Amino acid sequence: MRPTPAHLFARITAVPAIAVAAWLLVAFPLLLIGQFTPLIAAVTGIPAVIAATATVPRWIPKLPEDDVPWWPLAATALIVVAFAAVQVAYHAEALVIRRDPASYAQFTAWIAQHGSLPIPQQRELIAGDDPALSYGSLAYYEVGDVVWPQFLAGTPLLLSVGYWIADLRGMLVTAPLIGALGVLTFSGLAARLIGARWAPLATLLLAVCLPQQWVSRSTYSEPLAQVLLLGALALAVDALSCRAQWRGRWRAPHALACAAGVVFGLGLVVRIDAIRDLLPVVVFLGLLLVARRGQAVPMLVGLAAGLGYGFTAGFGLSRPYLDYLSDSLDPLLLLSAGVVAATAVATAALWRRGLPQPGRPPWLPMAAAVLALLVMAGLLLRPLLFTQYGHGAEATAIYIGQVQEIEGLPVDPDRTYEEMSLRWVGWYVGLTTVVFASLGVALVLHRALRGTEPRWVLPAMLLIWTVATTLARPAITPDHPWASRRLVVLVLPAFVLFAVWFLAWLTRRLQQLEGHGAPTRPPAVGAVVAAAAGAVVMLVPTAITATGVMTYRSDIGTVQSTRALCEAVPDDASVLILGDLDSGYMQLIRGMCGVPTASVASAAPEDDVPRVIGEIRERGRVPVLAASSPEEIRPYAARGRPLEHPFNVYAEQDSSTLTEPPSGPWRFDGEVWIAVLA
Repeated sequence: MRPTPAHLFARITAVPAIAVAAWLLVAFPLLLIGQFTPLIAAVTGIPAVIAATATVPRWIPKLPEDDVPWWPLAATALIVVAFAAVQVAYHAEALVIRRDPASYAQFTAWIAQHGSLPIPQQRELIAGDDPALSYGSLAYYEVGDVVWPQFLAGTPLLLSVGYWIADLRGMLVTAPLIGALGVLTFSGLAARLIGARWAPLATLLLAVCLPQQWVSRSTYSEPLAQVLLLGALALAVDALSCRAQWRGRWRAPHALACAAGVVFGLGLVVRIDAIRDLLPVVVFLGLLLVARRGQAVPMLVGLAAGLGYGFTAGFGLSRPYLDYLSDSLDPLLLLSAGVVAATAVATAALWRRGLPQPGRPPWLPMAAAVLALLVMAGLLLRPLLFTQYGHGAEATAIYIGQVQEIEGLPVDPDRTYEEMSLRWVGWYVGLTTVVFASLGVALVLHRALRGTEPRWVLPAMLLIWTVATTLARPAITPDHPWASRRLVVLVLPAFVLFAVWFLAWLTRRLQQLEGHGAPTRPPAVGAVVAAAAGAVVMLVPTAITATGVMTYRSDIGTVQSTRALCEAVPDDASVLILGDLDSGYMQLIRGMCGVPTASVASAAPEDDVPRVIGEIRERGRVPVLAASSPEEIRPYAARGRPLEHPFNVYAEQDSSTLTEPPSGPWRFDGEVWIAVLA
């Protein structure tokens, strides 16, 4: 039978999450055992991806609406392709570690070349256990005689495919393609929850907004987390679209539910804060169990399997990072354990009694709707009521003070600006979208609690929880566009979903009021005008703000300079970094140039450097000194010895703003001088 647009739309938009999950299920164990090589990964990973994408989409039902035309699918595809093309054209070259993208890039380069963790220090090729040397750097933790990278392995495992195909350029271009897959996955969720005809508008709103564009241009983890969590929601909606037997043989809904659980859990392989986002899924599974839905056990099994991967990734390969986060992670783990325990107890208590009927008590739907509006109003008014303080890190406070001076703001370094979190959303998607989304949340809650919107129950639980907790405490350095990362995975998609759903509901209501409620009749003029006006007032401010990242590419020239630096360093060199260059460049030199690297503390005695140079020579290695200025090297190089300047980047980088959205770039100057002491 020829596939219909409804079938194709549902299946194509689920493929990214299915393919990524299949790849991670195979690639992560390979990294864990130190065998993540191109050949082994291809031999095992490619068949897994092909099998998953050929099998799982067959279980997906068509979209829950009749007579879906071809144009929504074509329009969505055009938006996704255009988004990918623009982000590839504007992709960044962040390799010098200042913030997360370069950290992920260096993580990727290491595992793509070596296939294992941790990173050996190779101190025996430099100066052994000389106390003057340090092997850790920004985002790379020195532990014993090895180095562990910050963050989790999910994103580097996927970016490695691009590295294997086309080296650094391939890795950097893979990031925008993952961002485009996030937009495609979101379009599928929008089609399932709002309708195929409204999916192109929702897709365009998300694709245009500044954070979605900005985060897709660099090697961030948010786009991949977006693919997994939004894709899992779409699969869960599909799985729950029909009844399934509580006992007996598993069929398509059971298998889809298991797949959704796995994809949900694998979100933890990408980002540790997925633990918080998945708590509503645990509660929802308790509700499914009490309701004797056949999908409950398969989804629970899948979630447990995916979370097993995630906790192994965190505590097995990123333990120093989790130790660094312990002040916030430990309470989250305790909260999670409490939610699991409470859900188990409540499920057991309600097992015989069952769930109360929808709409009982009768006041609950209206109370939930009013509460949602009150919470949104409180978040909007929060900046007028108080100012939040306390970063928890002295370095963050120092940086915020510097940005305040640059912007001409009162210097108040301890201010977190967290009270402005809802205004951040308004910057990026417009105040109209925020208002529409608030009304949409209230209506969805009212209808879901009355039992008229069952497909929205899980998405509403997860999205509302994540929006509320994220906006209440973003917990991020509050300069922009950096802080907008917190909004990318689920917050901005949630606002767009609820806003477009409300516009669709309003349009249908107007159509009914004008007497054109039959689906075969053309839309009423008033409904068409309302839909068009609503789309315009949401899109225009979103597009205007997005121009702030449409005038530059970040860190351009870094790839070329990195290659020049590595060519200037001999293969048998041991590199000694002087001054403050180590934080951003140590792992770049160690991982991309493939030579042992260490740094000497800036406050070290003057005789430490000559002694270490001698120890390097005793090991038959060529000493290479690296610093950010020639003055730091000259005291230790022979008089008249020429210095080289292979890394010399003067480029644009992302700006930092505190009280308004970013409107243009700052300057990035990156310099590495070296002396080869042959």
